[in-house]
Amino acid sequence: MVTLSPHWPESAAYISHLVASGVHVALGHTDASPAQIAAAVDAGARISTHLGNGMYAMINRRRNPFWAQLVDDRLCASFIADGHHLAPDLLKVMLRSKGLGQSMIVSDATAIGGMSAGHYQASIGGAVTLSASGRLSMNDGSDQYLAGAALPLLAGVANLVRDGGLGLSDALGLATVQPGRWVGGRGLLAPGQPADLIRFNWDTTMVAPQLTGVWLGGQSMI
Repeated sequence: MVTLSPHWPESAAYISHLVASGVHVALGHTDASPAQIAAAVDAGARISTHLGNGMYAMINRRRNPFWAQLVDDRLCASFIADGHHLAPDLLKVMLRSKGLGQSMIVSDATAIGGMSAGHYQASIGGAVTLSASGRLSMNDGSDQYLAGAALPLLAGVANLVRDGGLGLSDALGLATVQPGRWVGGRGLLAPGQPADLIRFNWDTTMVAPQLTGVWLGGQSMI
């Protein structure tokens, strides 16, 4: 998969070439116009990379790359559901707009993911601060700008249940079945499918579920 901004000249031709070569093309980190977004999708782009993030902090409320991607039913949207990148109300609106069948979640976690709260020097953002809630912020004095994510994907599942109004089955589907569509139909719990499984304990007071078992191809990893 390649993520690109389609504002570059000849983007449509490049996307067509990638798609013809078997590469999934995603749109992200972009300020492309609605017309450029539409041309990219016409050329074969089919995914929005962490929609709602990787954009300017201030955008035109009428014409922007956010609406153009959200409204196009040909695009499957990925979201960072860590509770920091997208406000709960915004995430609900986007999930309702795209529908669960055209949505998935990603962690976007940096190398600092899983570390204890504290101050770090990161390759993204330089001097950063990780809070106890998992918010990774740039040390610019404002706490306004994020420096990536630091929570595991299971935290996104928990947030979808706790703040997104989804049941656990639907939330897990956005982390397994839906992204699995793009890698040969993985992420399914069914006869004949690879036994790539996790087991976890969780209640709504926990930031993220606690892993108690991992199996890859039926073999226990922990």
